[in-house]
Amino acid sequence: MTGFSTDSLARTTTLRQLQILVAVARFGGYTRAAEALHLTQPTVSMQVKKLSESIGLPLFEVSGKQLQLTPAGRKTLDASQDILNRLELLGGEISSLTGEVKGELRIAVVTTAKYFMPHLLGVFVHRYPDVEPRLFVTNREKILERLEEAQDDLLIMGKVPEELEVDATPFLDNDLVVIAPPGHRLAKKRAISLKQLLNERFLLREPGSGTRLAMDKLFKEEHLVLEPYMELGSIEAIKQAVMAGLGISVMSEHNLRLELDSGKISVLDVKGFPLRRHWFAVHASSRKLSLVAQTFLDFIRDEGSAILHD
Repeated sequence: MTGFSTDSLARTTTLRQLQILVAVARFGGYTRAAEALHLTQPTVSMQVKKLSESIGLPLFEVSGKQLQLTPAGRKTLDASQDILNRLELLGGEISSLTGEVKGELRIAVVTTAKYFMPHLLGVFVHRYPDVEPRLFVTNREKILERLEEAQDDLLIMGKVPEELEVDATPFLDNDLVVIAPPGHRLAKKRAISLKQLLNERFLLREPGSGTRLAMDKLFKEEHLVLEPYMELGSIEAIKQAVMAGLGISVMSEHNLRLELDSGKISVLDVKGFPLRRHWFAVHASSRKLSLVAQTFLDFIRDEGSAILHD
């Protein structure tokens, strides 16, 4: 290893090397990073090695079967993300000088938002055809990781994280309803109490999901304990289980359009429901939005509800 030199580092380090470092750290290995960057694994490995030589210290170490950043690697990763984020902002600032809404728009959404976000993106891209949308769908845990790592322009979620410094813009009502299979014994009842629901087999999302957090909070406030009959990892699995008569559940009304229209699922009349929540567009408070991201934020805030209810 050569000794560290600021001048040498500036002359030998490339932006591509910084991008590769960020990808290897994000995916935890050379192979997945290579796939994501459309490069070969040897190319990725070689570029990390060259960057490590420029720094003068190893950037990664193998712990068991895991590839982990060294202290020097963590410092280099932080600097790499800062540089790449600043270049991203520069691109947005240059676009704003021309007033043209164009370029990449990266949106990450929790799985429950996948039912409406493509519709909003479709209308937006039709209006601004030079925008290149990137939509990433995942669970809440991954969304928070992406938020901390500044991987996206905006993140769409139903519960704003209190532990992070973020700006959150509500743009759409998110009504949670209690659902059951058609012909369920409670389907014709009115003003069903939460206590009555405890006698039913509850099908719920995994702990940590936005809907699960809302349900746990509601039952706790009523001094009731909600014991799930089954925990399922996806909305589709829950809908299929409800239609099959395995139990009842709680879900966002936005996710039920087809099933309600076709009569395959019924909404129960439960006291306190619909549980009114909101969808939020979130970004780190320290992150300045690009022109395309700000335009999209304004669009979903001002027109999102009307478009989806049209």
